Amino acid sequence: MMRNDTKDTKGPDVVLIGAGIMSATLGMMLKELQPSLQIEVLERLDSAAAESSDAWNNAGTGHSAFCELNYTPEKPDDSIDISKAIKIAESFEISKQFWAYLIKNNIIELPTSFIKNLPHISFVWGRDNVDFLRKRYEAMVECHLFDDMVYSESHEELKGWVPLVMSGRDKSEPVAGTRMDLGTDVNFGALTRSMFNHLQEESNVILHFGHEVRKLRQMEDGRWRIKVKNLQNGEKRNIYARYVFIGAGGGALPLLEKSDIPEGKGYGGFPVSGQWLRCTNRDVIERHEAKVYGKAAVGSPPMSVPHLDTRYINGRRELLFGPYAGFSTKFLKKGSFMDLPKSIKAGNLRPMLSAGLRNMALTRYLIDQVRQSPEERVEALRDYFPDARPEDWELAVAGQRVQIIKRDPNKGGVLEFGTEVVSGANCTLAALLGASPGASTAVSIMLGLLERCFMHRINTEEWQVKLKEMIPSYGQSLADDPELLDRVRSYTSEVLGLVPAVEKK
Repeated sequence: MMRNDTKDTKGPDVVLIGAGIMSATLGMMLKELQPSLQIEVLERLDSAAAESSDAWNNAGTGHSAFCELNYTPEKPDDSIDISKAIKIAESFEISKQFWAYLIKNNIIELPTSFIKNLPHISFVWGRDNVDFLRKRYEAMVECHLFDDMVYSESHEELKGWVPLVMSGRDKSEPVAGTRMDLGTDVNFGALTRSMFNHLQEESNVILHFGHEVRKLRQMEDGRWRIKVKNLQNGEKRNIYARYVFIGAGGGALPLLEKSDIPEGKGYGGFPVSGQWLRCTNRDVIERHEAKVYGKAAVGSPPMSVPHLDTRYINGRRELLFGPYAGFSTKFLKKGSFMDLPKSIKAGNLRPMLSAGLRNMALTRYLIDQVRQSPEERVEALRDYFPDARPEDWELAVAGQRVQIIKRDPNKGGVLEFGTEVVSGANCTLAALLGASPGASTAVSIMLGLLERCFMHRINTEEWQVKLKEMIPSYGQSLADDPELLDRVRSYTSEVLGLVPAVEKK
């Protein structure tokens, strides 16, 4: 609804709410495309990337669909649907191109600070699961995005890939694995902070930490009036902007509701908390160097796919297992227990109730997860690391995720597990809702936002030339062009300091 407030108040061209990977990516792209833009960033915490973008909070680092089995579901005819995996793999290649552009132009720090080669491995046991993985492998290698994938059912070969996983395992048990050496570990917290460090040095960019958005209203002239509170001194003020992007992770839904745009009506959020088992034994950590993903439990959310995960955080190699799902009414790790109750409105009550009734298996799963004892958590770990000792692991709280609930004309409401950009009819406000795969596909998501909300500029020759400089494959399909993919991967591997998979075999 338009508000009758047209006083001549100067303000930025763009306001980015939330200092995570999404806002950092959009801010960087906009400043490269049009350096004259005035941008302000509003973050309620005292640093960037302190919520879902932080390495300790992020459930996935470098999602490229190489090993995540939930991206390749089995269809009723027993064939494997790899369409989502293709889309995610292509999106990750687009992200790498943009990061390579930033590195090549000395915009952000050296690539070893945020990205490293790390094998991506799928691992299963049991005859039915082995049959599934073999079918998945056969389907995926038909696409050139996954040419370098290798498959094995050999205990000895798999022991060479993942010694922790195979140590102590029954040799008569059917097992299988796929491996992609082109996989990476990405520290999105380090990447996000690096991008914001650069943005702070740019002219016409201001970052406000410790500032919370209280209200959003659109005025008659189309601009947005944003009421902000300084959490350090209590001061309140209004900021006026032409464009607003809400990239506040789990906090995006309440802000979308405050904007009062019709397109935001009917959306609800289902918060899912997470925990990790974090390895404290350096000897164990050094024996594992891979991301090993298995199959999710029936009824569990995609973000809860179990994985034994090597990460590089603050210059150190770490090892985590999980995540273990849980339930909290908070929408952010540092949020309020009133987040969920306050988000329930007349417009989204029916979709939320409908989605809840249709997802009772998920509810039961979360209850079971919350009730798990330390011994039960270690037992789950032993499925992937049979020799695991409880004294080598400690429980750590992961980030908070809010899954999308949206209206459905037939079902009343449905629970979505991806990400979605919601924007107003005049495209002056957009909000990113949802979770996985999120950060890994941030560049593709922001390209879609630019095409929707800056359509009057994106087709200009100036922007088109710059976009193709930032992302050499822009406007072309990597999934349809093997030669283009080879060129792009060679370029990004060289600039980002990655070793192409073909050289590692």
